[in-house]
Amino acid sequence: MKNLSFLLQHIGPHKLIGTAERVVEHITFDSRKVNAEHPNTLFVAQRGTSVDGHNFIGKVIEQGGKIIVCETLPEEINDQVSYIEVPDSDIALGKLASAFFDFPSQKLRLVGITGTNGKTTTVTLLYRLFRKMGFPTGLLSTIENRIEEIVIPSTHTTPDAVELNELLHRMVEAGCQYCFMEVSSHSICQHRIAGLQFTGGLFSNITHDHLDYHKTFAEYIKAKKMFFDELPEDAFALTNLDDKNGLVMVQNSKAKVHTYSLQKAADFKGVILDNDFTGLQMTVNGKEVFFNLCGKFNAYNLLAIYGTAVLLGMNTDEVLQQMSGLGSAAGRFQLIRNNEGASAIVDYAHTPDALKNVLTTISDITQHSVQVITVVGCGGDRDKLKRPEMAAIACEYSDKVILTSDNPRTEKPEDILNDMQQGVSADQKRKVLVIENRREAIKTGCMLLQAGDVLLVAGKGHENYQEINHVKHHFDDTEEIKANFNI
Repeated sequence: MKNLSFLLQHIGPHKLIGTAERVVEHITFDSRKVNAEHPNTLFVAQRGTSVDGHNFIGKVIEQGGKIIVCETLPEEINDQVSYIEVPDSDIALGKLASAFFDFPSQKLRLVGITGTNGKTTTVTLLYRLFRKMGFPTGLLSTIENRIEEIVIPSTHTTPDAVELNELLHRMVEAGCQYCFMEVSSHSICQHRIAGLQFTGGLFSNITHDHLDYHKTFAEYIKAKKMFFDELPEDAFALTNLDDKNGLVMVQNSKAKVHTYSLQKAADFKGVILDNDFTGLQMTVNGKEVFFNLCGKFNAYNLLAIYGTAVLLGMNTDEVLQQMSGLGSAAGRFQLIRNNEGASAIVDYAHTPDALKNVLTTISDITQHSVQVITVVGCGGDRDKLKRPEMAAIACEYSDKVILTSDNPRTEKPEDILNDMQQGVSADQKRKVLVIENRREAIKTGCMLLQAGDVLLVAGKGHENYQEINHVKHHFDDTEEIKANFNI
């Protein structure tokens, strides 16, 4: 519970009509949550991508709402209501939520990671690392949110501003000293992180993704860069020097910039010595370590984790020792073996670059000595341009490809599969099967396996559902593989 006059001190420029001497018990951007039972709810009218909250101001007032934050005042002013006019409702919501929950991001060390691939693995392993080193720690990720050992289901990569600040507040109350969170490009553009104070920011890489939302790759880069532009001077910015946009991300950042690399001289330099399904042998700043993760893409994740821990003041030897025992995040290069010596890998790879990374890792390890079968689909209502590219990459790096349904959402699965098949060249068609039903596709992939072969099931990773016409049906790639492997 806060006084409105207190909250208004922290939102920046605004115009107040009515009294500021009101009690605020809740903050929401959902008009349905303002009612007679919650009359002291502050409603923020946001201009969403599909719905404009300003259209619901009248309804909110009819339902008993007395405090309205908006960008445009309604034509009729009710003298029983307090109106706060702001330049940007999204930014105001973030700052209001932060103040309402007592500025939780200032009471722990908050590190955000953004990029196309590797975010979930990196934040999850940072969370596990700091827990292993004895620090109470929180996690905000695509898979789940955690307050120490308490698991809170995740609905978005980055929660909305109110939920985000409430989770951080609960972490502070639980004694958490650190929080590691994924920062999506959507959340940056929509200012869900407005009002948060970051100790550090981490950039993994940037490749083709989310162009259904950002429209152009330049806009996608701009969205990611905004995160680093807004970091404070006393924060750190850790960037991947081997990504061609790695330095672009931090070129205007006020934070202290640090780098990591496998290819160039950097603050945190890694060299891969050996790479197989059991893990990575590599040197990190000259110290040789074995890690339980495999693949070049994970070598980058590990360097990012190491660099972040060191920049947070951790002992280098202890960090490496603890990191050597970390396993992969759920659905990230998750290895399952059958009794005949064949292997299946479940991975969240749902972008062209991520799929290529996983398949080249498999090729590097197997040295093309076994058959690689890939089961892959693309999500509906999302970036259509990557569909043929995903199929082309699967064909280039696999001996057999099964194109199937992912989360079709409101699109027809056959339309998505037709888009994917545009990426299959004439000479590759002989190796491609199209099986719309994902369960049958995985079953077929398992039946084609011989001793030593590798099956990659890509796209859904940790997800335990398939979304069809707004309904989520239980479906778990790992469960399907284990059922076919009789384990």
